[in-house]
Amino acid sequence: MFRLCGMEANTNTARRPTTDGGALATAVATSTRPSRALATEAVHAGRDDLAELGLHAAPIDLSTTYPSYDSRGEAARIDAFAADGALDGGPPVYARLGNPTVARFETALARLEGTESAVAFASGMAALTAVVLARAAAGLRHVVAVRPLYGCSDHLLTASLVGTEVTWVDRWDLEGPEGEGDAAAAIAAAVRPDTGLVMVESPANPTLAELDLSAVARACGEVPLLADNTFATPVLQRPAESGARLVLHSATKYLGGHGDVMGGVVACDEELARRLRQVRFTTGGVLHPLAGYLLLRGLATLPVRVRAASANAAELARRLAADPRVSRVHYPRLGGAMVAFEVHGDPHEVIAGVRLITPAVSLGSVDTLIQHPASISHRVVDPADRRACGVSDRLLRMSAGLEDVDDLWRDLDRALGPVSGPPAGVRGRTAVVS
Repeated sequence: MFRLCGMEANTNTARRPTTDGGALATAVATSTRPSRALATEAVHAGRDDLAELGLHAAPIDLSTTYPSYDSRGEAARIDAFAADGALDGGPPVYARLGNPTVARFETALARLEGTESAVAFASGMAALTAVVLARAAAGLRHVVAVRPLYGCSDHLLTASLVGTEVTWVDRWDLEGPEGEGDAAAAIAAAVRPDTGLVMVESPANPTLAELDLSAVARACGEVPLLADNTFATPVLQRPAESGARLVLHSATKYLGGHGDVMGGVVACDEELARRLRQVRFTTGGVLHPLAGYLLLRGLATLPVRVRAASANAAELARRLAADPRVSRVHYPRLGGAMVAFEVHGDPHEVIAGVRLITPAVSLGSVDTLIQHPASISHRVVDPADRRACGVSDRLLRMSAGLEDVDDLWRDLDRALGPVSGPPAGVRGRTAVVS
């Protein structure tokens, strides 16, 4: 039911770190490497050299600085990095420039997303901020964005915290709750000569609305498309294959997968990666090496976790759609582990009533989480804008975990309260949104 994207042979340049706390080497993966399935890449990418090093688990390099007797050589390398953001094959210099453990995670994520490079950050918001700053530094401060987005992403753009001007495209206005509108045409119409970025989420947070990423990428023309792939993960889709030049993840969610690590990452081509590394070095939004290790470990089980959680989500969506206490269920055609639903009653009572399901913000963990977007994740979005893009005050967002689905349903059934029936003429239904 839930398709795993296949992995093609990678002929691009990828940075592969050595793992003894030493050099960050540059390796070129060629077509001589056999094509490997995503499940295999999830386990082995970023770890391919461990056996040669006599290691089984990736080492954690906690160094903040690296000794060198060649100060002239270090000066030349820093000058080169300042000029174009390139990392040569020499040893690390300072942790803000790069870390071998983090570089392993970056290599692995780039392989999973099918991009040349990836650049990791301290959080998903740090990653998005770096993208916006990098484009603004090129004199391209205008952003076209499609609502809904994650609430803090929306706020970052709307509040002009980093000097952006944003033109919003509301897919709800274009498509209605179930229609197939022409979002790509609206995006093309909004692009200007000073547009530096087009940003979308598909499936979107929290309505799970989907977009035709290929059509959107064509509408962008020469403007880079950034697709937030946090909800789908490379297990369900790889936006770079549809034309996105930047693929964003809040790595805190499914990539880590256990609710115990915070991070963000952008998978992209090497040209954009160089700019992002420069921003990361200057602003200091680096990923801690221990977080890099945990994220690399999380990738190994990503396909298994996403498949199992997606099966739970699909079954919960089916049961919710048949429940008279629920007015609407949102579940994407793509599948996935996220479900959103609107209730006839008080959504706050549902949150207060769960006992097995965790009532908390965030998502993508092994345990099931539920939250009220209008109160938490999208609270910073203007209420009128929030409702206009389909985030109603009765909407709940649930991230299905790995528990037994019958146990989850018993908990949710109790939390929904007694069955009193919907208002006259209203019945629960599933919206497969796109």
